[in-house]
Amino acid sequence: MIPLTLAEVAHAVGGSTHDIPDPQALVTGAVVIDSRKVEPGSLFVAFNGEHVDGHDYAGQAVEAGAVAVLVTRPVGVPAIVVDDVQAAMGRLAKYVIERLGATLVALTGSAGKTSTKDLIAQLLERIAPTVWPSGSLNNEIGLPLTALRADESTRHLVLEMGSRGIGHIRYLTELTPPRIGVVLNVGTAHIGEFGGREQIALGKGELVEALPEDGLAVLNADDPLVRAMSSRTKARVVLFGEAPDADVRAENVRLNTRGQAVFTLVTPTGCSEVTLRLYGEHHVSNALAAAAVARELGMSVEEIATALSTAGTLSRWRMEVVDRPDGVTVVNDAYNANPDSMRAALRALAAMGRGRRTWAVLGEMAELGGESLTEHDAVGRLAVRLNVSKLVAVGGPAAAWLQMGAYNEGSWGEESVHVSDAEAAIDLLRSELRPGDVVLVKASRSVGLERVAIALLDGAEGGVTA
Repeated sequence: MIPLTLAEVAHAVGGSTHDIPDPQALVTGAVVIDSRKVEPGSLFVAFNGEHVDGHDYAGQAVEAGAVAVLVTRPVGVPAIVVDDVQAAMGRLAKYVIERLGATLVALTGSAGKTSTKDLIAQLLERIAPTVWPSGSLNNEIGLPLTALRADESTRHLVLEMGSRGIGHIRYLTELTPPRIGVVLNVGTAHIGEFGGREQIALGKGELVEALPEDGLAVLNADDPLVRAMSSRTKARVVLFGEAPDADVRAENVRLNTRGQAVFTLVTPTGCSEVTLRLYGEHHVSNALAAAAVARELGMSVEEIATALSTAGTLSRWRMEVVDRPDGVTVVNDAYNANPDSMRAALRALAAMGRGRRTWAVLGEMAELGGESLTEHDAVGRLAVRLNVSKLVAVGGPAAAWLQMGAYNEGSWGEESVHVSDAEAAIDLLRSELRPGDVVLVKASRSVGLERVAIALLDGAEGGVTA
């Protein structure tokens, strides 16, 4: 963060100072919400969580070097007291951003946000200092934390914006007003909370509504609900996709023997060949979105193609591919799941498994509301249609619907099974995996299915991350 005095911080957040001997003392370190991450010069924000109250760690944070703590009540150490620490942290982020000259790039979508954010960050970092979130820090807490990492050297700030209802993205854009807004897709993630795809589109479109007239809206030409958002923005619009009229598009898309996409990147100023290191054809759309942003910020098509061809995965448990010494390939995509990302992962598995035996170890997709049975059934059926060799559905009723969908589509016997939990899946796989098999592990984050992938790799010395 840019250095600020405690008096400036108090003014920015609308708080009062308590037990502060020197209001001119500088915050020079990170803003943190975990006392274990405090470093000299930090500002510690004390959240009262479901299991832990950060106020109980205020003294520990100051002992570790925090200049002060942001709290809702005096705690006997240097503190700035506010009514709501979350709202205050948001106000501080807005204050800092207004002091900087960085270009803000914000993106949203039902699927692919984190992968696309990682691609954009890797491209922009090549041309100027860039700050971006680790993992999926995309809500009312994570986004301000990311923004507060920016300092005087930052030229690009890439922010991921998540949403579980109307107004969520509008609030985030008020904290950190973007100049470039990217909308990837409108799918079925959180459909149970929104109530339908049209409502999801309404919420996602709040991003382009927040753009200034001299801004840029980067919209997916292949998604009708996203393309229609061009009428909701004052900003200039650039379309990306495989549609013939897309400004930044992919032609001659194919998958190599490793399941990685190869395509021709076409822009108004030239073309270049791209071979992604990421797995699955769905990453082509993500790469095109990143290319549109990079082109706007000054990269040539050749530079973009080179950067895309070398970019990797920065966030864990998202199509992480590791080859064990015995030839088994483990694909850990267990960070999260929705119907769109589940279908994309299964197609990637099918492409990677040409001539090999494939396993889809799948768990529940959460927050689907009344669509849950239908969507789980459809994913189970798709696994059969893609000729996945073995489907292992893990968990409760939703997982049973996955297995039933596969059974009704034509899977029988041991081709699809339902097991109670991750431990049962691990036991099954350890007993039945053969050299050369490819295993996909995927479920919503709440399922914790990454334990399966970790167990399969545990002790596999010499494994290679592809």
